Amino acid sequence: MIVGNIHHLESWLPQELRQAIEHIKAHVTDTTPLGKHEIDGSRLFYLVSEDMTEPFADRRAEYHARYLDIQIVMKGQEGMTFSTLPAGAPDTDWLADKDIAFLGAGEQEKTFTMNAGDFVVFYPGEVHKPLCAVGAPAQVRKVVVKLLVA
Repeated sequence: MIVGNIHHLESWLPQELRQAIEHIKAHVTDTTPLGKHEIDGSRLFYLVSEDMTEPFADRRAEYHARYLDIQIVMKGQEGMTFSTLPAGAPDTDWLADKDIAFLGAGEQEKTFTMNAGDFVVFYPGEVHKPLCAVGAPAQVRKVVVKLLVA
C-alpha cells in the first residue's frame, strides 16, 4: 500500500504509477463522464464514479488478484480501511471473472480518511474497504485506476 496526494507526488513513486496519476490529473475533470476509460486497453484503465459513502459496518472488504488499484478522491471525503494481514476466505469470490473478492472485514483493520486529491495504491491481495462514511454518508467523486500486474 502506498498513500499520497496527486499534487505532491514523491520522487520514489514507481514511474508507472506516477504516469498513471499524471494522466488522471491531465484528463479527468468534473465533466469527465462516469464509467470506464482506457489508457492502454485492458492492461491500464480507469473508472470514474460518484457514489454515496456508507457507515463502516455496512461496507464489505475487498481484494484483487491481478490488478492493483490506485484510488483517487476527486471530490468529497472517504473513509478507508486496510489490513496488513493476508485475506481470509472470501464470502464472494469473483476473482476469475471480475478480479474481485469480498469478505466482511479484513483482519486487524486500520482506518484512514482520504480528502480531495489524496490517493492510495492497493496491490493484489491487499484487503481494503472503500467508500466508508466519515461522519454522515456523503457523495464522493473518485477515480480508480486499474493496472494489470499479475
